[in-house]
Amino acid sequence: MGISLGLVGLGSFGAAFVDLFAAHPLVDRIALCDREPDRVAAFAKRPAVQAKLRTADLYTSFDEVCRSDLDALAIITQPWLHAPQAVQAMEQGKHVYSAVPVISLPDGDRILEWCNRLVETVQRTGQHYMLGETTCYRPQTMYCRRQAQRGAFGHFVYAEGEYLHDVDSPSSNLREVQRRRLASSAGQEWIAQMAGRDRHGGPMHYPTHSTSGPIFVMRAHALKVSAWGYQPPMPDAYFNGEFSNETALFSMSNGTTMRICEFRQVGHTNSEIFRIFGTHGSFRENSWVDKAQSVPLTVAEMRDPLPEAVADAYRSVSQSSDFYGGHGGSHAYLAHEFVEAIANERTPAINVWEAVRYMAAGVMAHQSALRDGELLSVPDWGDPK
Repeated sequence: MGISLGLVGLGSFGAAFVDLFAAHPLVDRIALCDREPDRVAAFAKRPAVQAKLRTADLYTSFDEVCRSDLDALAIITQPWLHAPQAVQAMEQGKHVYSAVPVISLPDGDRILEWCNRLVETVQRTGQHYMLGETTCYRPQTMYCRRQAQRGAFGHFVYAEGEYLHDVDSPSSNLREVQRRRLASSAGQEWIAQMAGRDRHGGPMHYPTHSTSGPIFVMRAHALKVSAWGYQPPMPDAYFNGEFSNETALFSMSNGTTMRICEFRQVGHTNSEIFRIFGTHGSFRENSWVDKAQSVPLTVAEMRDPLPEAVADAYRSVSQSSDFYGGHGGSHAYLAHEFVEAIANERTPAINVWEAVRYMAAGVMAHQSALRDGELLSVPDWGDPK
């Protein structure tokens, strides 16, 4: 039995998921929602959407799409809206897919409050929540999950996760991203809402690309953290006096140590990467390493297969031979995992308990960095109920 799904947010990132969600064989009905009517009208003309779209399922109001009879919403809006919109949707009977991060706010305590509210809402309403964290469905992560499940790592010893994304990256300039976000209707509302208050936070307030890989593979969570920040060598309005880079060392629930780097000022191409070391085997730089040898792996060897019907559907709407999408080909898997989980009434792999573990680790790392490396405890909400 298929589901009905509303796509909320049709900007540059949301646009990358429209055809994937619309083409999925388990999606019977699609709806579109964006504050810009022109965007809704443009995406309504796409063949993959038209085949499953009703005339009434075009929305320019989040409140209206929440009141609809749709089963689920995929929320890919501005990052400060993610958690409030997810809570509103679940309270009105919708399962939720949310883009990352869980929420983006300058106040870490408020981020933790929203983490708590999301968990409470899932438990109270019975609705499912999934975070669309791309690192979890990169080929490297899929391979390491399989290796972990068969015990190939032995006991985990140490892990590293890094998200290197310079503010002036040629492929994704964060100054331009910020400019576009704040120029939107939602951005103007955000500016007014934050008048007189700092709109910035450290890079660890967007930690999911770095924390998620080791946590997702090891099935462990952070217990304690000590972290340090790097101040820009020259004044920079983008950082507004905050750290541009942060490095954290975590004590984990499985006895390992985990190092996490979130860098926004670094001479390096954009990179979401992790390394995991065990007593029997390790993974680093797309290679499986044991005590005798290092074996390079191809993307095809690392990637899990998609169900053939799903792969065929994605091929039919792809504009290229590579139908997996961006962020290491994770987009196709994220869309499939959410749709398949909701259609089969099971908890998604990147559920709310998993998602808040990624977020809380970063929040407490930033608080530690502000206190010059003070060792702090990381809150945890437990495992799926």
